[in-house]
Amino acid sequence: MNDVSSSLPAEGTPHSAAGDTAAQIDALLRAELAPSQLTVRDDSALHAGHPGAASGGGHYHVTIVSERFAGASRVARHRMVYDALRSLFPMRIHALAVSAFTEQEYSAQ
Repeated sequence: MNDVSSSLPAEGTPHSAAGDTAAQIDALLRAELAPSQLTVRDDSALHAGHPGAASGGGHYHVTIVSERFAGASRVARHRMVYDALRSLFPMRIHALAVSAFTEQEYSAQ
């Protein structure tokens, strides 16, 4: 499993395709939802041989903390994340798991 958080490789550093996708997920979510915390985990290796993996799309898990989720249902939060990443489906992302919290919810864990 590979995690991408606030520390990404310097620009111009070679990445794997999965690393590029994780970095793109990170950048798009930061731009759209201004998270205080964000972790992108690449779970693609756990799904080797899965039909979706053969098409090139990876499996990712996102944990995101943003005040933009305040007052939004779980479904609405997931929709916000999926909307921000729309350009990456289905070629770069085959499956996405989302854990979305406000700062207060995340702190209470």
